[in-house]
Amino acid sequence: MFNIERWQEIFDTIRKNKLRTFLTGLSVASGIFILVVLLGVGQGMQNGISKEFEDDASNSIWVWTRPTSVEYKGLNPGRMFTLTNEDYDFIQRKHKDQIEFQSSRVRIWSAVVSHKKESGSYSIEGIFPDFQLIENEDMVSGRYINQNDIEERGKVAIIGYKIKKDLFKTIEDPTGLFIQLNDIPFKVVGVYSDKGGEREEDRVFIPSTTAQQVFNRGQTINNLSYTLQPEDNFEATVAKSEEFVASMTAYLKSKHVIAPEDERAIGVNNSLENAKRFYALIFMIKAFFWWVGVCTIIAGVVGVSNIMLIIVKERTKEIGIRKALGAYPISIIGMILHEAIFVTAIAGFTGLIGGLLLLELVGPFVETEFIANPSVNFNVALTTVIILILAGAIAGFFPAWRAARIRPIVALRDE
Repeated sequence: MFNIERWQEIFDTIRKNKLRTFLTGLSVASGIFILVVLLGVGQGMQNGISKEFEDDASNSIWVWTRPTSVEYKGLNPGRMFTLTNEDYDFIQRKHKDQIEFQSSRVRIWSAVVSHKKESGSYSIEGIFPDFQLIENEDMVSGRYINQNDIEERGKVAIIGYKIKKDLFKTIEDPTGLFIQLNDIPFKVVGVYSDKGGEREEDRVFIPSTTAQQVFNRGQTINNLSYTLQPEDNFEATVAKSEEFVASMTAYLKSKHVIAPEDERAIGVNNSLENAKRFYALIFMIKAFFWWVGVCTIIAGVVGVSNIMLIIVKERTKEIGIRKALGAYPISIIGMILHEAIFVTAIAGFTGLIGGLLLLELVGPFVETEFIANPSVNFNVALTTVIILILAGAIAGFFPAWRAARIRPIVALRDE
């Protein structure tokens, strides 16, 4: 039975072997500490990558054009081509069951936007109502572009919060007021904010049809953007998005006379594919962190086993006396196991608490592009310590079993 005398024996043994016990405990504690910190960094990387994907819809697909790179049907490489409303309408009709949100975009770079005496150079983008959901934009005031604006080619504008601060310094809500876009008056009907910060809030959104008419763009558009209906799981959603991209690019290459093997002419940014690559990378990094931490812990457990062997060797006579006085083998095993479990438990919880404290104190201040708020699930860390204690018990069992098998007469003769 584990009582006060048993504790006293353990402390006496530790005092006698204090240096070896300290080094073994330090090895075990450092293993848990390193594992907890590495797991926290891994979670921080996952948080950082997830934060990057929050700026836009997590399943968005963006399409734009670039110069061709392959000669095809007598046309030289380096040829420019332009997307049109016809492309947008065809893709919409063909994939209407797959598409969740969609918008084309007409871009007017570095336009002069002014209100009374205030002015600045900003980007103007002609878009459709779904663009708000694709870009994950929140309305600060007013409303977004709607279908009536598209059909009526209304001269209405949504401005970013940065532009509101630049042009309407003393006006809390500029909705209902007019701004000049390259000297053309537009009515402000809403102010938006974007998770991407001010770099995404220096744009003016107007209806796509209005942009094409007012700025003489005809039927041309700069790029296409989509989100697709979610599937049952992540892998199926990625596969569907890849099928959609393959079908869309095949149509655009055929329509605009581009070589099928030309990989440069049509630019595609599929956020699901990007997410898949990043999460696969994070999984590999986390697996490596687990490997490093587990190897360090194993080294500590081996140290526990070794020190138990030394303790058994040094206490051979004592064990012989105990057996001569009638001690059962199970009591000898229990005596050694108690010491092994005690060392691993104290060291394990010390490493756990140290790692958690470090993440708690330093974690909130770690904000980089790819690491945000490194932390670790307490239940996972605690489970790791429990497994460590069990491993320590197993490591101590073999020296204990060896001690239990020592014959009393042999033990008493040991020098």
